Amino acid sequence: MDSGRAESGFRIAPMTADHADQVLTIYQAGIDEGNATFETDAPTWTAFDASKLPGHRFVALDPADGRVLGWVAASRVSDRGAYAGVVEHSVYVHPDARGKGLARALLDALIVSTEEAGIWTIQSGIFPENTSSLAVHEKAGFRVVGTRERIGRHHGTWRDVVLVERRSRTVS
Repeated sequence: MDSGRAESGFRIAPMTADHADQVLTIYQAGIDEGNATFETDAPTWTAFDASKLPGHRFVALDPADGRVLGWVAASRVSDRGAYAGVVEHSVYVHPDARGKGLARALLDALIVSTEEAGIWTIQSGIFPENTSSLAVHEKAGFRVVGTRERIGRHHGTWRDVVLVERRSRTVS
């Protein structure tokens, strides 16, 4: 998938190793802000690459210079056959590029790729304080399944996680 959304100031393209440094820099920026993940450090590209499904990761690129503005990627939730059609995703946008529709466009690209692959559920866990992420997921057709209360400690504080999922309308 390579979506020409240059009129919006970005285009969506498959993520490759050429994007590695910028993807991990954006990931670390989200980590540093404190409301994106329990992680404290971005992984190496080797670890990131090994954990993400190759056909379900995309970047939003600045059409002028090819700079990565955001990314989305999905991982398997389980190796068990019953969960073959379920993935967990992450979406991150560079702080300077927020509010321009990148997260929604990245989610839309992920939805298309997963449905084409027969995946029936995309899920994620979002800190309740990350209201902008919850809002964009709702607009993309995700629903809140529930809240896992005090599920993990983050910088010494117990944090809740809101579980969201999007069930495919085309994969049965």
